[in-house]
Amino acid sequence: MPLVQVSLRRGKSAEYHQALFEGVYRAMRETFDVPEDDRFMTITEHDASTFSVSPTYYGVERSDDVVIIRITANNTRDLVQKQALYLRIVEFLGANPGVRPEDVFINLVEVLPENWSFGHGIAQYAVQQG
Repeated sequence: MPLVQVSLRRGKSAEYHQALFEGVYRAMRETFDVPEDDRFMTITEHDASTFSVSPTYYGVERSDDVVIIRITANNTRDLVQKQALYLRIVEFLGANPGVRPEDVFINLVEVLPENWSFGHGIAQYAVQQG
């Protein structure tokens, strides 16, 4: 049950946003065993004054078109799956909407399954486990 939050500079089209959603979702379905319809994603656009990203940190040359992708997910995937996810996101977003690999910044936040409530104030994963 990943929750995806995408941040980028203001000014991209609705089609660009949809391509970001589709690329990340496809990558998660392929590499993270995410079930169909498990889709919870947001995009937040920022003005230049509220979006600050190092243009060269870790030797990566970023442009103003950098896309920050934060994925919160259960801590059930191994390193191989994580590396595959990162690569597929870059591949999909490179193909559509044309994001440079250097401009894809991904942060994976892992949580325990009981840290989710899908509605009704119930920790559904915790109920399933216990």
